[in-house]
Amino acid sequence: MYYLAGLVVLVSLYAVIYNLALSRLEGVDQSIFASFEFVVQTMTTTGYGQDSGLWSHPLMYLFVSLTQISGIGIGFFTLRLIVIPLFTGAEVNLDDRLTPKRDHVIICEYRRDSAVLLDELEELGIEYVLISSDEENAMELSDAGYSVIRGSPQDRDAFERASIDTARSVITDTGDANVNTVLTVRSIDPEIDIIALTDDSDMRSVLLDTGANTVVSPHGVLGHRLAEKVVSSFNAELTDTIELGGELEITEIPIQQGNRLVGTRVRDSRIREETGANIIGAWIDGELQLPPDPDAVIRSNTVLLLSGAHDALEAFSEFTQPSRTLLGHEHIVIAGLGEVGQAAREVIAGEGLDVTTIDMEDHDDVDIVGDAGSEEILEAAGVETAGAVIIGLPDDSASLLATVLARSLNPDIEILARVSDTDATRKALSAGADYVLSVPRVSARMVARELRGEDILAPASQIRLLRVPAEPLAGTTLAESGIYERTGCRVIALRDGSGFSSTIDPQRRFTGDEQIVLVGSDEAVQQFRKQFDISPVGAES
Repeated sequence: MYYLAGLVVLVSLYAVIYNLALSRLEGVDQSIFASFEFVVQTMTTTGYGQDSGLWSHPLMYLFVSLTQISGIGIGFFTLRLIVIPLFTGAEVNLDDRLTPKRDHVIICEYRRDSAVLLDELEELGIEYVLISSDEENAMELSDAGYSVIRGSPQDRDAFERASIDTARSVITDTGDANVNTVLTVRSIDPEIDIIALTDDSDMRSVLLDTGANTVVSPHGVLGHRLAEKVVSSFNAELTDTIELGGELEITEIPIQQGNRLVGTRVRDSRIREETGANIIGAWIDGELQLPPDPDAVIRSNTVLLLSGAHDALEAFSEFTQPSRTLLGHEHIVIAGLGEVGQAAREVIAGEGLDVTTIDMEDHDDVDIVGDAGSEEILEAAGVETAGAVIIGLPDDSASLLATVLARSLNPDIEILARVSDTDATRKALSAGADYVLSVPRVSARMVARELRGEDILAPASQIRLLRVPAEPLAGTTLAESGIYERTGCRVIALRDGSGFSSTIDPQRRFTGDEQIVLVGSDEAVQQFRKQFDISPVGAES
């Protein structure tokens, strides 16, 4: 941009000088556009046309010569800066692409689909610089418009190039090099906030002792979340509810195989009449509907978003699955006993439920050694009679295969899976999974939660909740604001001087003193922030 702007200024300056020189030195008056044409012809060495017979003064010849020489020089510069890198892939210094940063976040390596996190930060308005030691990855992300430089997170120079002196925090996801990275950062800035991501929960205390302020384990959170969903399906207990105010709470509940609502249209579910709870949204076939289509059919992989008093939400659980309890011959299978599987096993074992584990390697807590993508191994683990299976395999292809096999062996089993690629979420649902969480999405959510607190049902939840002041909407009605139409977020509650209410008149005019509660997907909440530029009220868990 600087180069192009400078070139335009230079050509325009030459044109003005040439036009004045012709008038003062040669006594020739001509249009400024004709002078502009002369400069372009001369600098591109395409000729002078009719002007060559107009010169007689020595200064004119000197100026024309200067124009020729500068044109040739700029031509060579253009070749080196633009043409050669474009066609030969010549090395480009990514640092030159960075805009000045202040109060930004420095991200080291980030191994969980960087674009998911960087998109999240951009939508939240958080400036960042990603340091990547992988040249190809750094170039691809930089070419896509992300703020990335190539360097080693163990190199002091990389942090200086990323402007650590004006940064607000550092995020490190460098695996075994996390300790080295934390020590490097602390040697530069003893006070800066450091968030460390790790897949090994045993490293938590080590990283904290080294100097990290916060340590998050996405795999552990994801494993706990999957296990909690399994446990809640058996004991009908509510998990991960958020109190909106007064008696109003919100939660999301997945619908499993055998649920009495499967095959029922939303309008015919009678949930409000039977329980008092309200359906405010639903994930149906991987798509979030706010509110759900009344004619939409509730399926075994549907996740309902409900609001109401705590008693009403408990009544919903009892209404939909009153007879489902863990019988003596039923149990839960965990395929893959890595960090996700271990976290899930702890939750399930803590509830006193029977669990069988499968893993390729024989170590503590592994019941069956083998490939979970094998029908024989799944049969040996008792998938045919199990109540649920948690698939925590690190490879998405293996997870999809295990999902298909488990569903073919037991059509009624509840299948919960983790995937490493965000795009694999829909594939897993199509393969027969009831509930799917992606590692990149959970990781990005946890980082965003640490950097900028927000209301979500859980770090691994698929739904985001936001409380905002209504001041910018003063004088308008909910219908006039177009919040849902413009962003996809739904207003589910309003707080005024009389307290919280889930019944909102769309024609009521906001005074500006209220608080409104919105719910939506990641994209919808990000769109709301972009469209309305309203900051959340506080930072809740």
